[in-house]
Amino acid sequence: MLRVGIGHDTHRLEPGYPLIIGGVPIEHDKGCVAHSDGDVLIHALIDALLGALAWGDIGEWFPDTDEQYKGVDSGQLLQQVVEKLDSEGWRPVNVDCIVFAQKPKLSPFKQLIADKLSDHLRLGRGHVNVKAKTGEKVGPVGREESIQAQVIVLLERIP
Repeated sequence: MLRVGIGHDTHRLEPGYPLIIGGVPIEHDKGCVAHSDGDVLIHALIDALLGALAWGDIGEWFPDTDEQYKGVDSGQLLQQVVEKLDSEGWRPVNVDCIVFAQKPKLSPFKQLIADKLSDHLRLGRGHVNVKAKTGEKVGPVGREESIQAQVIVLLERIP
């Protein structure tokens, strides 16, 4: 049996915050304003995984009103979801991601991000794709006010 999920996340960008994308810290003059570490890509991935199985969304599982998640490494949240998938008899098959950011240029980081996500998901290399798009200087992404991510994931029942 197969299930598909889609996830999306948006974070405001401001000076003085770290920029972490897919578990990879990236040097930049702005970072994501968030309750956790603000990893927009992992948040979208978590939503895609949860959505595939109709398990709600990241805000239900890890509410930003709960102090235990303040500043938390989003990779730890992803690990909890992956462990739940495994215990319920599901595993990811492949993941396709898009990160929307005017700056910084993400091309040099795409493979590193894909490898990091592959490790979290217990997938072999080549099962996670990361694409980077600018906002073409249009809208909040283009004006460098925000960063967004979209993810689609295919899950299969473990035989």
